[in-house]
Amino acid sequence: MSANIAELERRRAASQMGGGQKRIDAQHAKGRLTARERLDILLDEGSFEEIDMYVEHNCTDFGMEEQKIPGDGVVTGSGTINGRLVYVFSQDFTVFGGSLSERFAQKMCKVMDMAMKVGAPVIGLNDSGGARIQEGVASLGGYAEVFQRNTLASGVIPQISLIMGPCAGGAVYSPAMTDFIFMVKDSSYMFVTGPDVVKTVTNEVVTQEELG
Repeated sequence: MSANIAELERRRAASQMGGGQKRIDAQHAKGRLTARERLDILLDEGSFEEIDMYVEHNCTDFGMEEQKIPGDGVVTGSGTINGRLVYVFSQDFTVFGGSLSERFAQKMCKVMDMAMKVGAPVIGLNDSGGARIQEGVASLGGYAEVFQRNTLASGVIPQISLIMGPCAGGAVYSPAMTDFIFMVKDSSYMFVTGPDVVKTVTNEVVTQEELG
């Protein structure tokens, strides 16, 4: 029993560290907070109840089976703001650049479904490069599920999006369907696809600011 508890605590610590101290330091160096630090500021102290902390991706291609991080790049759960219930997901840029996997999408969909059941707002803190390319169509299918929740929740519960960094692809399509979008001046961008992809496809050189 003690071995099981020790393993649980090890996984909990790994989940709370996200992509590791080096990536957390890089996030801080850009003047940005981590996914968990953002939730600490947003929610009432001690109110956050996390779900699916130990979820890991199920991808076995491109060596991904050797790179598993508990939580898989998004922190999800519920809490209160001024005593009022909200459901939240906070994307973690330190884990695979915040990219969305199939399991990542399932975590987001679960909190959106829970929010609709009880009539509470859902708040998304977006900091993601979009779909996780290693998972291909499974990742894109995950986005389809998220988009469906956005349309089902429209007019039923408030949907609030915060753009916390350079977001591309599905990490922008979903917020675009929500009710309110907040962005951070000089460090948040929204674009269909990033400057590097644009250069590859059209040979056009654009900055993040111009594209966003």
